[in-house]
Amino acid sequence: MLWSKLRNNQVEYKWRRQVSIGNYIADFYCREKLLVVELDGSQHLENKEYDIIRDNFFKFLGIKTLRFWNSEVNKDINEVINKIVFELHNRNETPFSFPGEGVGDEVL
Repeated sequence: MLWSKLRNNQVEYKWRRQVSIGNYIADFYCREKLLVVELDGSQHLENKEYDIIRDNFFKFLGIKTLRFWNSEVNKDINEVINKIVFELHNRNETPFSFPGEGVGDEVL
């Protein structure tokens, strides 16, 4: 349901789904705004440490992570989209990469 709202520039920016960034996979990634959106189910209750490490890695690269529970999306998709759009409009970062490496289009 969330992907149907993000794809095809429906929120003004291009998004990719299931993107490799380093050793991690981001659920949804907007390279232009260095924004990852993670959709969490109940399995994330047991994997909090993994999520923190991954989020810190993304943060090191200048990528912000927004997290939403599946139930949030199912309950009020418009509120989730509003939060994403707000973040998109308030981020001015430019893509960061190490020499010879890209973020988002290639595997780091």
